[in-house]
Amino acid sequence: MLKQVFFTSRPVLLQFASRKIFQASSSVAIRPVSIKSYAKPKTQFRCYSDKAPLTKKTLEERIILVLSLYDKIDPKKLTMDSNFSKDLGLDSLDHVEVIMAMEEEFGFEIPDGDADRLKTPRDIFQYVADREDVFD
Repeated sequence: MLKQVFFTSRPVLLQFASRKIFQASSSVAIRPVSIKSYAKPKTQFRCYSDKAPLTKKTLEERIILVLSLYDKIDPKKLTMDSNFSKDLGLDSLDHVEVIMAMEEEFGFEIPDGDADRLKTPRDIFQYVADREDVFD
C-alpha cells in the first residue's frame, strides 16, 4: 500500500518541486518530467498447480488418519471395514460430522443421499475413488 501511495503521489510531488525551482530562479531552463519515464507498475501473475495425485494407499491412509483424529473413534478399533454405528458406536450426528470431515479433507461436497450410504471407511474409500483420479 505504501508503494502505491508513493507511486501515485510522485507526479504531484514533482510538480510542486518544479514550481519551487521555477519560482526560485526563472532564468534556469526547466525540462518537464514525463510520467512515462518512471517505472511502470508490475503485473502480477498467479500460478496454480493441480493437486497431488491420489494413490489407493494414500487415500486409505488419509481416510484412516481423519477418522483416527476424531475424538469419539477409538483408533484401536478402527479398520477399513469397521461399521460407524455398530463397531465404533457413532450416532447419526457423529456420522454427519465424519462426512463433513471427509468433505473438508478431499475438497468436494458429498450429497446427503450419498452420505447416508457411507457406513464404513471402505465405503468412503470407494466413494472418493469413484469421484477422484486414484492410481494404483
